[in-house]
Amino acid sequence: MQDKTGAQRPPQPGGEKRGPAAGVLAAGGAFALWGASPLYWKALEDVPAPEIVAHRVLWSALLLLGMGALTGRLGEIFDALRDRKLRGTFALTTLLLSGNWVLYIWAVNHGFILQGSLGYYINPLVNVVLGVIFLRERLRRAQIFAVALAVLAVLLRTLSLGEPPWIALFLGITFGFYGLLRKTAAAGALVGLTVETLLLAPVCLLFLAVLELRGTGAFLHGGPARDLWLAGTGVFTTIPLLLFIAGARRITLATLGLMQYLAPSGMFLLAVLHYREPFSPSQGFAFVLIWTALALYSLDALRAHRRISPRV
Repeated sequence: MQDKTGAQRPPQPGGEKRGPAAGVLAAGGAFALWGASPLYWKALEDVPAPEIVAHRVLWSALLLLGMGALTGRLGEIFDALRDRKLRGTFALTTLLLSGNWVLYIWAVNHGFILQGSLGYYINPLVNVVLGVIFLRERLRRAQIFAVALAVLAVLLRTLSLGEPPWIALFLGITFGFYGLLRKTAAAGALVGLTVETLLLAPVCLLFLAVLELRGTGAFLHGGPARDLWLAGTGVFTTIPLLLFIAGARRITLATLGLMQYLAPSGMFLLAVLHYREPFSPSQGFAFVLIWTALALYSLDALRAHRRISPRV
């Protein structure tokens, strides 16, 4: 790829070329799929969340290894596994991601989709704060006000619930740190995600083996439909995650946060319109505050983008 002067640009870390348009498309596809994810997990609501996640990891690992072999990138994958620094980073991202998965699936299948959507609405603003703390990004006044509104929404939900919305906070914060660490890891999307699943695969395999020995495992004991849903978790997990990681490496953390509204909006609509979860006035007010914060942040981001975009 060449710059405006005709000079060749240096390759980006991870072996992937940057392209904002490609990043927007990739991230948008990921968030649209995540927005519809309650439909998938509800089909497995009779299976405990940790068991579903174990299947997600194992089937994803097999699929990713196959993709690595087809694309000739197995060498890169094993090199990343041998790299102590990268392995340490991926160990952290694996813990964050698996914890996020378990709690989200549990929340969906126990009637807390609204809290899950609140967590992912908060996540873009969490990204803003993480960008300030770890990437030394500066906040403009509109961004500060947006974050303050989000904090107020969480405080109001805490008062109405009698306790903090732990599900929402955990989901928003863990996914924020996951995005931050994966953005800074010097590995491509396929390589990084394969390493993450391979690191966790032995634990998941042992867990499922114990369930099978106890006679409580779900796979091959609940009919072919459930087996297909469990096996399909690999495809349903891998495609949006690869899209997300590829997008995250091509666009700024702020832009990534802006696009994340797609996922919680899908979850919110499914919770209220399809699954008919209780929606109290206090919940409505908290969501209005969050939406207002996101609108302010979005408008500010658009203005900033127009100011710095080159005029043609």
